[in-house]
Amino acid sequence: MQSINEDTMSAGGYNLHVIPSKKYKTINIVAKFKAPLQRETITQRALIPYVLQKGTRKYPSERELRTALDDLYGAVLNINSSKKGDNHIITVRMEVANENYLSSKQPVIAEAFALLNELLFHPKSDNNAFDQKIVGREKQTLKQKMDSIIDDKMSYANMRLIDEMCSDEPYRLHVHGYPEDLDKIDEQNLFTYYQRLLVEDQLDIYVLGDVDSSDIQQQVTKNLSREHTPVSVDTTEQPVKNINEVNQVTDEQNVQQAKLHLGFRTNIRFSDPDYFALQVFNGIFGGFPSSKLFMNVREKHSLAYYAASRFESHKGLLFVFSGIAPSDYKQAKDIILEQMEAMKKGDFTDEQIDETKNMVVNQLQETTDHPQGLIEVLYHQILTDHPLPPDDLMEGVKKVTKKDVLKVANKIALDTIYFLTEKGGSSDE
Repeated sequence: MQSINEDTMSAGGYNLHVIPSKKYKTINIVAKFKAPLQRETITQRALIPYVLQKGTRKYPSERELRTALDDLYGAVLNINSSKKGDNHIITVRMEVANENYLSSKQPVIAEAFALLNELLFHPKSDNNAFDQKIVGREKQTLKQKMDSIIDDKMSYANMRLIDEMCSDEPYRLHVHGYPEDLDKIDEQNLFTYYQRLLVEDQLDIYVLGDVDSSDIQQQVTKNLSREHTPVSVDTTEQPVKNINEVNQVTDEQNVQQAKLHLGFRTNIRFSDPDYFALQVFNGIFGGFPSSKLFMNVREKHSLAYYAASRFESHKGLLFVFSGIAPSDYKQAKDIILEQMEAMKKGDFTDEQIDETKNMVVNQLQETTDHPQGLIEVLYHQILTDHPLPPDDLMEGVKKVTKKDVLKVANKIALDTIYFLTEKGGSSDE
């Protein structure tokens, strides 16, 4: 792939990353606020993206804010929160037209940064409080989001697996917060916390498109500079967790399709030398339709409606997801674990490795071909303080050998088995 040039600078309470590229007709601006996952603040952080999008001092209603975006040739705005490892990230994304391709002389990029300034630093507020009606409505919206996860049984089972597997780790925390917190949040304490966030969070700003780095630096300095007082964060690497006994958890609900989810410890993260081989391991094990899980659990034995795996790049975890008939618990679990044992024994061919490496590289290329995907891949380097540009990542995958995959396989240990089944459908064997 074409090498990616990333111009970086730190000033004014932020880290700026400019990626000049003539590949795209639009300019993508992304601001990422990073803080440690904490139980006492997680619901407030989850609520803030909803509130910010509902109005500012200059555009006091959602309709007026959307009109301002439309006036920027249909600029697109999105704000959300996510967790990456033990970090809670609030991401503000704006995509605007490149004024070089417009017939008018409207300074779209300058106006976009001015709008971002308005959005982040001048939200609709009065007397050091957010708008009471907006906060009330958005608390209801967030509650609906929490409820939707409970109703989506695949998402619910994954959430419960992590609850049990990471019960003493920050990663257990629910990224959308907790219903019991909502009554305690009001327009004053939410605004107070937001002001603290603006000062304390690490802020990384990405600008991708056909832009001039010096022009972007001027716009960011003018519109996004802030007072920054970083808080002390414990960055001690977590020790390898030794599994003495597999944790087995069964929940019963009114479900027709049971969910069998397994959590493994890989203890391999984005910054580790084995990370490239982990991607290939996952592809052979459960990451693609040609994988062992898909072919054996779903196709050969017709035991699962779906069967797949994915890994968490910043926590050293690997998850297996399957939807099965409640009565098939033991057989499905045994076959899933057989596939892991087959990986540990090297029961895969050089041809499978080569095919999987090509699929992993193609997947990475597809991700980095999309501007938002490219920014997410670049941000991995910030989260781990480990420089690994996308082209180096792909080259690392291409060099993976069978010996490398075997090494990864034999590092992986089963931690937790979670089974969500129908009432009376216990997993007792």
